Amino acid sequence: MTRNTPSRSHGSSGKGARKGGAAKPGQVARPRWGKPSRPEATDRDGFTARTAPLAPEERAPQREQEPSRPARGERPERAEPAERGEAREGREGQPKGGARPRKQAVRPPRALRDGARASRAEAAPKAARAPKAPAVKAPTGDPLVGERYEVEVGPVAHGGGHCVARHEGRVLFVRHALPGEKVIARVTEGTTTSRFLRADAVEVLEPAKERIAPPCPFSGPGKCGGCDWQHVTPGGQRKLKAQVLTEQLAKLAGLTPAEAGWDGSVEPVGGKLPAGRVPAWRTRVQYAVDAGSGKVGLRKHRSHEIQPVDRCLIAAEGVTELGVESRDWPGVVSVETIAASGSSDRQVVLTPAPGAQLPLVELDRPVSIARVDEQGNIHKVHGRGFVRERAAGRTWRVSNGGFWQIHPEAPDTLVDAVLDGLDPQWGENALDLYCGVGLFAGALADRVGEDGAVLGIESGKQAVADARHNLAALENVRIECDRVESLLPRTGITATDLIVLDPPRVGAGRETVAHLAGLGARRIAYVACDPAALARDLAFFREGGYRLVSLRAFDLFPMTHHFECVAILEPVKGE
Repeated sequence: MTRNTPSRSHGSSGKGARKGGAAKPGQVARPRWGKPSRPEATDRDGFTARTAPLAPEERAPQREQEPSRPARGERPERAEPAERGEAREGREGQPKGGARPRKQAVRPPRALRDGARASRAEAAPKAARAPKAPAVKAPTGDPLVGERYEVEVGPVAHGGGHCVARHEGRVLFVRHALPGEKVIARVTEGTTTSRFLRADAVEVLEPAKERIAPPCPFSGPGKCGGCDWQHVTPGGQRKLKAQVLTEQLAKLAGLTPAEAGWDGSVEPVGGKLPAGRVPAWRTRVQYAVDAGSGKVGLRKHRSHEIQPVDRCLIAAEGVTELGVESRDWPGVVSVETIAASGSSDRQVVLTPAPGAQLPLVELDRPVSIARVDEQGNIHKVHGRGFVRERAAGRTWRVSNGGFWQIHPEAPDTLVDAVLDGLDPQWGENALDLYCGVGLFAGALADRVGEDGAVLGIESGKQAVADARHNLAALENVRIECDRVESLLPRTGITATDLIVLDPPRVGAGRETVAHLAGLGARRIAYVACDPAALARDLAFFREGGYRLVSLRAFDLFPMTHHFECVAILEPVKGE
């Protein structure tokens, strides 16, 4: 899924086994790989009592730089959609949700304090300064917005749903166009000195055979930015996504589809619909509210402007039946609707304007209400603080608008692909990294059985609480709360049989991939919502002695440029 990343909690909140060998519900007392060494307590920056720097006025030892992680965004953590008008796919990484804890005060050891005093007597350090914010350069040159150019459209590009065209040697990224078309492109961003321009196809002179009339009245140049390809047949959309994946594999991983074990297709998910009908798959929609009228809408592409809507065609029936679009929402900035696909649970999460009171909420169906405070934390107002989803033979609690795949068939589709690729065996050990509410961990635990063990790692506190609740009946599962790159090296685990990772949109990164490659897993399943991040990490896995043996792509976000991949890796023979 397209995922948004939550604020990352650095302190491990997972508990070890109780005295006497009995583990807490949902945890493993003695996993087969051996009891991990207990992680040291850390503050939000990842320091322990041994590694904490001195106070600002003291000379501090240099800290090893940690890999950067995106802040909670699609609220992801409360994050905005990938494109402004698009309702977000999930909270990455809001997925796995949770507010960051306050920074703990860690007093440096006495020896370090004494040494710092001595150094101050010799030479007083410079006063600590706050780092300067990077300067934002104003665009130079004369603006070209509104200029129209006749162009021939080239290939589809990664991200944003645009295609590449050229005018007098300058690149244009053109939305609402298709490869091979001749169009009139109107510039929406850029100046005479810009390296490239952004544009919309406002007139089609020579259409492609895959072009259709957009079924949604709010789709098109200057309108809602949520859907990228309402003007393309379903088959044409999947071909465009396959072209993007093919290009990223070649460019960043040096792989052809055949070398990747991929048949070159993006698989449709869900039943076939009558011609002209749009699949209503989005079980979560975040509406923006116009401050003047109080009406909801969706943001325009790369804009804060709101396109009023009376219905979103890709919204699931459970969202549409609430009647959010027909109400006024005074004093509210955004309205997020969640319609569980595994139950009748419905939830609305409101973000009030600063200083405003929440309005009385009366909708067409029973619904739970939550609100977002100024720090981005979510509080229950009425009803349950969670929704119940159903997948992989279990019921899953997902609290506070936490991450869950938004296509109703996505969880089972991805679990089946992961299990088919890994082929877990009884008694094996497995890691589920960026595990969210425990979907893959639960599926793996059933397959490895009581003689095996599964360790899940997730940074969102609420997601970890949900995962422990969801998997409480499984004694061979333990869930730990921390960043994967911070906790995994401290567990003491040196080997495992299987690994599943479902990282944020930015990918896992070179250092994490190198650590995973060193664990010697028999097979690794990589679930990815961004083809570029997947391809980069596949190149890192190759450096670590792993090769891609199979790859599948799924069209879990019809009408948008997003899709999901499952890659299966194995060690290169002889490694």
